[in-house]
Amino acid sequence: MPPRTRGGYTSDAPRRRPTGSERRRQVHLREVDPVPDPDPIEHPQHDRDETEEVFEGAPGGPIDRSILRSFHKHVAAKIWLGEDRAPLKLVNHGAKLQLWELDMEMSRIYETVHRSGLAPLTSCSHRVASRPMLSAFCERWQPETTTFHMPFGEMTITLDDVASILHIPVTGSMISFPQPLRVDDANALLVELLGTTDVEASRETEQCRSPSVRLLWLRDHFSTITDASSDDDIMFATRAFLLHLVGCTLFADKSATSVAVVYLELFRDLSMVGSYAWGAACLAYLYRQLTTATRFEVRQLGGYLTLLQAWIYEHFLEMFSSPDMSYTESRPRALRWRPHVIPDSLQSVRERLDRLQISEVCWEPYVDHQAEHPLPDIAWYSGCLKCGQVVEPYHPERVLRQFGYIQTIPPRPFTPPRPDRSILLEQYWERWTDHVLTDQSRGRRCHYSGSGESVPEYMAWYDRISHRIVQPPQLRSGFTTDARSSLPSHAASTSDTRAARALTLLRLVISGGREQSVDVFWGALNEAHGILAGSDETSASHSTPSPALASHSTPSPATLPFFSPATFVYPPAASDDPPPLIVPPPPASVAPPAASGPPPPLIVPPPPASVAPPAPALDSTASTTVYVRAKRKKKT
Repeated sequence: MPPRTRGGYTSDAPRRRPTGSERRRQVHLREVDPVPDPDPIEHPQHDRDETEEVFEGAPGGPIDRSILRSFHKHVAAKIWLGEDRAPLKLVNHGAKLQLWELDMEMSRIYETVHRSGLAPLTSCSHRVASRPMLSAFCERWQPETTTFHMPFGEMTITLDDVASILHIPVTGSMISFPQPLRVDDANALLVELLGTTDVEASRETEQCRSPSVRLLWLRDHFSTITDASSDDDIMFATRAFLLHLVGCTLFADKSATSVAVVYLELFRDLSMVGSYAWGAACLAYLYRQLTTATRFEVRQLGGYLTLLQAWIYEHFLEMFSSPDMSYTESRPRALRWRPHVIPDSLQSVRERLDRLQISEVCWEPYVDHQAEHPLPDIAWYSGCLKCGQVVEPYHPERVLRQFGYIQTIPPRPFTPPRPDRSILLEQYWERWTDHVLTDQSRGRRCHYSGSGESVPEYMAWYDRISHRIVQPPQLRSGFTTDARSSLPSHAASTSDTRAARALTLLRLVISGGREQSVDVFWGALNEAHGILAGSDETSASHSTPSPALASHSTPSPATLPFFSPATFVYPPAASDDPPPLIVPPPPASVAPPAASGPPPPLIVPPPPASVAPPAPALDSTASTTVYVRAKRKKKT
């Protein structure tokens, strides 16, 4: 038998190129080689081999799959091929927080919670989360880049978003656990830190079938502790409250009823609770939950959904948001919004995001907020975020527009190291000031604030590596197999989309305050009426055609056509006359009467209430024609 070579092949057999899985196994063996590495994650973006296998393009993009390597498993790939997924079930515990509120008789517990930096979570959590909206954004999340891939580029939730929306610390010690907790260890931790008995702890973990405890169990056993209780009982109740708090917010898992006991270790020393980077851990955990939800077979989304929903409200305020006018900038930005379930379906939101324009994005929503809460320097940190066994990359260089800078082509995303290398990750995080983007890496600031500019070659590169449109045009609502190529763009609008567009126009004008002129309000009502009537020509016949309506987009208030009264044609009227009325044009099926010159504006001022309107004067030709037609109809 011929001798076998080191690669496993016989000496006389033809050699073949190793497959991708074999090459990854070889890389794994190299990673566990005991040869010391001075700084194995110092430059993680250069860890990849230059001889990587080349992927073929996917239907609908990306053409170059060297970035989105797992896109064939993504829910967006299935949607493009005609499969669909219902809206995700959301794990939101905003209502459960109100079942355990700290009153005046629990002041000692509240003082500890306040020092921990987690007190804002007790009031800023949204009770309602929109399934269609969050599900549509999950379809655009890409695990390799930890960003949302929008039609015009990448966006993501940054550490600046976490600090502004939640007001919890984003700097401090990394939340890390040496190893996953076993059930026996969880029982011992409950006895030691919560003062329960062995029987109670074992019964609870057995009911959860995991090293976890139910949120209801925590409330039943510790919510009645007051300042009159013993010091030990107050300490146990404080730990239980903090565990209940993070289980309902930062680390809400898909069990929807329980929280992992391992987080109780973070509350062993109550004086050190405020030293952790809770915001960074929350972001890493949400990144992982979004990554899991991109798989087609997944039907549920966990994580702190208030953070995700408020981020959408902040950056897409013209599409989804409903602001609270009583908000002040000293409070967390999550309280700026009134959470509501949008009336649109998942299909409608999906189509709206596919048509989204760059002018509809609020790139820098925290300009006013940063007067009291400046941008944290750690928001420019480029590296890994960690929460227990969860390690996720953080790439601010991919979303420079969210910081007011011109977007350039970012470097390749790096693969995070394994969670068991926690010491190296913690050392890297502790020296985060050495790993922030330099001024050269940030580039130039945008010429105009919030313009969302990018270098000319960015979009050509983004077209190759991204999946910009989730759904192909032939699968959108309003299209048929025979006429999909001949329909105009506005024919794809559904009734709920038109209603949303009209509400957006009205909401923008209302948010401008009462100082605006009557013409501005009247123009907005006219244009909204044209949208709801299903005919954009109604408003277009009386005003300058709006590019926003033609493309189904909603530009910023400064660029909306109805913000300029000069774009409307008004008849000369006395100052005492009421506002003019607009007579809509006839339907398309009825031919208008011919005229020799250009038609006058279809605007008729109303007559005074006391004077009957005069009968319209008809010429002899017109009256004769009417008479003859009536006479013939009578004979027939």
